[in-house]
Amino acid sequence: MSNQPAAKPSRSVLFGAAFLMATSAIGPGFLTQTSTFTAQHGAALALVIVLVILMDITAQMNIWSVVSVSGMRAQDVANKLLPGLGVVIAILVAIGGLAFNVGNVGGVALGFNAMLGLDQKVGAVIAGCLGILIFVNKNAKTIMDKVATVLAAVILLTVLVVAIKSQPPMGEVVKGLGSFDKLFDSETKMFTALTTILGGSCGGYIAFSGAHRLLDAGISGPENVGHVRRSVIQGCGTSGLVRILLFLAVLGTCTVGTTWVAENAKIITDAANGGNPAAEAFRLAAGDLGYRLFGLCLFSAGVSSVVGAAFTSVSFLKTLHPVIAKYERQCVIGFIAFSTLMMVIVGNAAQLLIVAGAFNGLILPITLGVMLIASRSKRIVGESYQHPIWMIVLGVVVVAIALYSGVQSVPNILNLFK
Repeated sequence: MSNQPAAKPSRSVLFGAAFLMATSAIGPGFLTQTSTFTAQHGAALALVIVLVILMDITAQMNIWSVVSVSGMRAQDVANKLLPGLGVVIAILVAIGGLAFNVGNVGGVALGFNAMLGLDQKVGAVIAGCLGILIFVNKNAKTIMDKVATVLAAVILLTVLVVAIKSQPPMGEVVKGLGSFDKLFDSETKMFTALTTILGGSCGGYIAFSGAHRLLDAGISGPENVGHVRRSVIQGCGTSGLVRILLFLAVLGTCTVGTTWVAENAKIITDAANGGNPAAEAFRLAAGDLGYRLFGLCLFSAGVSSVVGAAFTSVSFLKTLHPVIAKYERQCVIGFIAFSTLMMVIVGNAAQLLIVAGAFNGLILPITLGVMLIASRSKRIVGESYQHPIWMIVLGVVVVAIALYSGVQSVPNILNLFK
């Protein structure tokens, strides 16, 4: 158990942690995945999105609760269960976070390009500088909380405007919520959409960003677990709401009344091969204004994800060596700078992002599984705390689905090296 006394929860810190997690999830991959799968599956994707939101809440509720009650970061919990396991998890999360951060920097660059026509390499450098500026200040974590909250609001508003403009068919959406036959039909491959979107919602570093932020603020112990769980609901609710609005915006561009517009759907899905599906969806929905709004949305999503990925990755590494803990801000700055350099040199870093996605698919069942086991260990959560059985049962279901997804992704990793 941590010797750090539990602090009285600050509303701004609780909000900041929730939005740090939400905006960490809402990155370039989030926008691309949701847009592409909506254009492929139409209204039937509504069921997948609802299931993912419920699974996301389940996973993060378990993880945040154990981290908060134990007063230990996830890697320390793992090390206490099995010496050395935490080191492995920390390294995996950091590698996945670094790889995704390259894409996050690229997302900011694409946002600048859409808004201002700025060269992508120049945009990438500016993106890195913006992230670094936040952590140069000694009050970096307080600033990070405020930036995450503001950017979450910007993302919500931009996607809401386009969702309203596209006039989605709500009757078809309601019907889509009952599409269980399509979910389990091997021909539709909707289960692939479910597992991919789940990994983008709470895979890798994302599930720990808010939990570790609260721990750094001294918010821990069984007496604060209620506040922590409410923060989870706020964060997952925010990312889930953006996901729903984005789904509605793209669906509206692919549908006129109840008629499916195959041409628009093809434009969006074709953009997944080297283009930007979300950008095409926004352009189809609201013309040039929509494209500029997409740029603002992607810029906001990219900046917040850069900050979230860097902070959380370093929070996993800081307990591995006292030097990292002592110079945490400097390490985060170095992490962002290195990500920016890689983006400028490598470009779109497509293979790197595929490997990172596979890593995240493997990390979630491991980390969530460790947290579920830890929730039953009195030497970790203490003698008085009782982790709810219903949370454990639902957590096991999420582990099973995420594990299947991770196993399915292994061949993709191996194919990269042929």
